[in-house]
Amino acid sequence: MSTTTCPACGTAVPPEARFCESCGAALGGAAPAAPTAAEIDELAPISAPTYRTPAAPPPTPVRTCLTCQGPVGEDGYCEVCGAKAPSERDHFREDPAPWVAGVCDRGIRHHRNEDAMALLASATPGERAVLVVLDGVSNSIDSDVGSLAGARAAREALRTPLPRGMGTPEGRSAAVTKVLTDAAVAANEAVIETTDPASSNPASATYAVAVLEGSALAHANIGDSRVYWLPDGAPGRQLSVDDSAAQMQIEAGMSREEAESGPQAHAITRWLGRDAPEIEPRLGALELDAPGWVVVCSDGLWNYASTPEALAAQVTAAGTVVPSELALALVAFANAQGGQDNITVALARFEPAAPATTPTPQEESHG
Repeated sequence: MSTTTCPACGTAVPPEARFCESCGAALGGAAPAAPTAAEIDELAPISAPTYRTPAAPPPTPVRTCLTCQGPVGEDGYCEVCGAKAPSERDHFREDPAPWVAGVCDRGIRHHRNEDAMALLASATPGERAVLVVLDGVSNSIDSDVGSLAGARAAREALRTPLPRGMGTPEGRSAAVTKVLTDAAVAANEAVIETTDPASSNPASATYAVAVLEGSALAHANIGDSRVYWLPDGAPGRQLSVDDSAAQMQIEAGMSREEAESGPQAHAITRWLGRDAPEIEPRLGALELDAPGWVVVCSDGLWNYASTPEALAAQVTAAGTVVPSELALALVAFANAQGGQDNITVALARFEPAAPATTPTPQEESHG
């Protein structure tokens, strides 16, 4: 039987064959061109071994026991005290700079952590920080995955400094509004992408973000995760306004304490997700002029300290100005109160810049 040769790989093939059984190349034409560098990069995530050796996985970081700070072994138990360590998703921390930190914790009563956070900060204290907190809705499917994807998407959308607009307060406000809204849309798209399109109960989450640039604080929220400003030794403020049934009752005249302890206390009226009614965050801005704390948190914390005064009291009780220590103390406080929900708190420590001083000319000396 006569044969011909595959122009791509040189394998002998029958003359009537249309494709080479060895390499799959079409017969009767020129050999396929080698892939370009761009094509290799595009294909690599799907078929990396075809074109190049996959990179070695990064080394696994050493986990620290939450009980005694000893190393956690590969079996998930502390090698010093024997305590079982929670999974990284149940409890994780971020401290992108010494003046910014956050803790995301499962709490005591929930079987998984559906909260998430994503932070970034400049190395220079007070220069720029982004704090993002999402609280996955417990009765929706895959909300733990969706909340983490959404938090990270919002952080990336806010990685560059906020625009200055056209040089006027109105122009800057409009430009910042667009960026913060775009970040919420990016978070929403990320939540949707992690949800089964056929799900009858798609992933959903609340959303809160604070962006601190110098003394300028911009914030946005959808749902009932919150943003607070707690200046040292002065009355604090809840900057965000909840999208919730409780907030509607408060606006109708009910006391805050009664509304937030009632049966509809945590029924939200807006959220992120495939079935979200709209993606239009509530926005606000504040110029900071005193040392204090920017706090972004889920209801797992404010359940037990809702008013700015109550939350500020817990900040004072912690007795520290180290963000990572304060975040852990606030989570420990919420767990000590019952830990009924997942708990997330992200913090930025603000210190006003020292006023510039004009050097005085030295007096002339006369000999």
